[in-house]
Amino acid sequence: MVNKVTTGAVIGLEAYRVSVETDVLNSLPSFSIVGLPDTAINEARDRVRSAIKNSGFTFPSKKVVINLAPADLKKEGSNFDLPIAVGLLIEEGVLEEDKVKDYAFIGELSLDGTLRGVTGVLPLILGLKDAGVRNIFVPAVNAGEAVLAGDVNIFGADSLADVVNHFADTRIKPTFVDINNYLSENAKEDYLYDFKDVKGQQKAKRALEIAAAGGHNMLMTGSPGSGKTLMAKCFASILPPLELSEALELTKIYSICGLLSQSEPLMTKRPFRAVHHTASANGIIGGGSNPKPGEITLAHRGVLFLDEMVEFPRSVLEVLRQPLEDGEIVISRTRHSIKYPAKFMLLGAMNPCPCGYLGDKEKQCTCSEFQISRYQSRLSGPLLDRIDLHVDVPRLTAEELLNTQPSNETSANIRQRVVRARKIQAERYQNDGILTNSELTSKLIKKYCIIDKSGADILKLAAVKYQLSGRRYDRILKLARTIADLDGSKDIRQTHLMQALQYRIN
Repeated sequence: MVNKVTTGAVIGLEAYRVSVETDVLNSLPSFSIVGLPDTAINEARDRVRSAIKNSGFTFPSKKVVINLAPADLKKEGSNFDLPIAVGLLIEEGVLEEDKVKDYAFIGELSLDGTLRGVTGVLPLILGLKDAGVRNIFVPAVNAGEAVLAGDVNIFGADSLADVVNHFADTRIKPTFVDINNYLSENAKEDYLYDFKDVKGQQKAKRALEIAAAGGHNMLMTGSPGSGKTLMAKCFASILPPLELSEALELTKIYSICGLLSQSEPLMTKRPFRAVHHTASANGIIGGGSNPKPGEITLAHRGVLFLDEMVEFPRSVLEVLRQPLEDGEIVISRTRHSIKYPAKFMLLGAMNPCPCGYLGDKEKQCTCSEFQISRYQSRLSGPLLDRIDLHVDVPRLTAEELLNTQPSNETSANIRQRVVRARKIQAERYQNDGILTNSELTSKLIKKYCIIDKSGADILKLAAVKYQLSGRRYDRILKLARTIADLDGSKDIRQTHLMQALQYRIN
């Protein structure tokens, strides 16, 4: 008789209910798994056999057929070990199907029967929750992550024997956590780099504050040693804390990639992804036969930092254009297309020329006009058009370099202003489905970025003089809206527009 045990499979960020069907036939002993399993699932045959025997139970000495339904859905990972073992134990009479039918099972088995942690637990739990499952067994090490889904009974088990005993006499208590207070109680604000250690560069610091407040993209151009990389590393220390919805979304992404710490099951900091210029296009946007998230998705709601930006191959940089505009990336394969979120802040740093000293007041540039033109043309116009703030970062003077007075503002003070501006935006856009000014659509720009006649005249002059594109015009308004929020102003004033033009026009 065929029995069915519930589990789940993840495709992209979405999880689907999977039924593990088990049948034992009167035939020569064999063990086969069908239903588009990958190599890890096929290897479960040996893991499950040893785990059942070493847990003190008997393994069927007949032909065993396991079907993972629906059969046309690709299954990956080792989380199918536990439901397969439960199905076999039902066939052996150790467990009763009626008792386990309201449960789902997720977990990898060791040869001795203990349960190992698996990746992608949170999206699996959320998918099963949407499918109506309310009781789920997971490895004990994944229980802290699984319970974040809320409104689900999560049973963390250490071994296959614990699962069996739960349905006999020793019930496992459900794991509980107060999800609403978890983020605030576990948020960490310790940062290795602080703006108080950055000398000078007040204009660049102000630009970084604006970028953090509105979620804008930024490019810093300057001579070697001017502090671009240091300021980029300090940028993480002024980013606002994560909202609960953002933290859960990030946790799903990092769980699927296996980057989630078992001791910290919920993401509590905005990601800061620093990518080397040897990264491939697939490494940036994601890929694989069953596409996994790339760096732009891992930087979702955080920062993607490209140091020495012009050293990246142009083909790699060009793949950023569509995600920067849409806030998502769609990866298409033969069987399906997967959509990943990619609402990140792009932070770039580059030298102005090959030698690095174009425009430097102290050292003469040795590059020819052709070399400078070819070097700077590695960043295409359409890509630069999507970067909101363009800032020149000059080398420090001798006086600034030797200044030891602790007069610099700390990251904590800057962060307070950023958080205040973000709260203003959250309240303003609570019914519009966005969180920051950088996400404003053309329709919302007309609603929230209203300027007076003097401001309109300034923009008209700038549009004619600098040949502004429609995209650049909109981004100037969004930038001015953020500057106004930092000043606590309800209206966009002339000074806000002038400052936005100063940072936007290069």
